[in-house]
Amino acid sequence: MKDALLASLIEEYSAVEAFASILALETKALTALSPLELLPPIVEKKTELIGTLAKLEATRDALLAEMGFPAGWPGMELAASADTRLAEQWALLQKAAERARRFNTSNGELIRVRMDYNQRALTALQVAVPQKAGFYGPDGRIPARPAA
Repeated sequence: MKDALLASLIEEYSAVEAFASILALETKALTALSPLELLPPIVEKKTELIGTLAKLEATRDALLAEMGFPAGWPGMELAASADTRLAEQWALLQKAAERARRFNTSNGELIRVRMDYNQRALTALQVAVPQKAGFYGPDGRIPARPAA
């Protein structure tokens, strides 16, 4: 049973490393001048990896339960305390997860800054272009003129 848990941890570590790597690519895309072309395949891969990670976590929890340990972090800590191979792999997995967490936090901040910039630019454009007859509205149409 410990071997199955160890194998699962190794697979989970690989998936978390792949996730951290895709988050690093996302960082590069978010700092690019035109990220729109770069982001769709990154988002697709992130979504796929999130599904993989959820399955691997469920597998880990099931293996822990079969060994008589609670699910999640507490169970893994108990299992790792009883086996050095599990402890080493668990430590690697935690380091990889922390790396991914840092990238994710940073990317969230980059997205927030970009959204803030876009909102300020939109506000500036709305103030700079007064609503005059003959100008196209947000829907692409010229507003009807009031009857005199």
